[in-house]
Amino acid sequence: MSVYTSPFNPHSGQPLSNSLTPIERKLVVLTQSGLPIIPKPFEWLAEQLQVSVAETLVIIKQLQQRGVIRRIAAVPNHYRLGYRYNGMTVWDIIDSQAKPLGKQIAQLPFVSHCYLRPRHLPEWPFNLFAMVHARKQATLESYRSQIRHVLGNACQSDDILISSKILKKTGLRLLP
Repeated sequence: MSVYTSPFNPHSGQPLSNSLTPIERKLVVLTQSGLPIIPKPFEWLAEQLQVSVAETLVIIKQLQQRGVIRRIAAVPNHYRLGYRYNGMTVWDIIDSQAKPLGKQIAQLPFVSHCYLRPRHLPEWPFNLFAMVHARKQATLESYRSQIRHVLGNACQSDDILISSKILKKTGLRLLP
């Protein structure tokens, strides 16, 4: 399980390392390579921080509220799980409909993550991204068609970026 952090304080724009308390910094350093795969990882983290589990969870919640921690999630190796066809579907959606449609797409059982990003015209018209994983290419195309159906006339164009290898899946790295 990994903890994804942002390199900059989202409120001040200053480097993150300038806005962390010593215990927050220690938490980021301890989790930046992922939490250990053990029955009670937050107990382990609390031990390392020398505080209670309740205090550890409060610190995590505060970091999330400040936007320092974006999410805590499992990071599977899709290839090892048999998912050889992994594609980031990208969509040019009418802006006024992008947010509600993005929420619908994110609820589809085959979408691992979905988010909005600004367009970079004229080269990049896409503003909605949805990652899908499949064991067969035909399944991947079926998923893309299902997303296209949900988006309907709000979709002006789309593409799919197929991954050929696993890239570095990490968040921010602070020096200890």
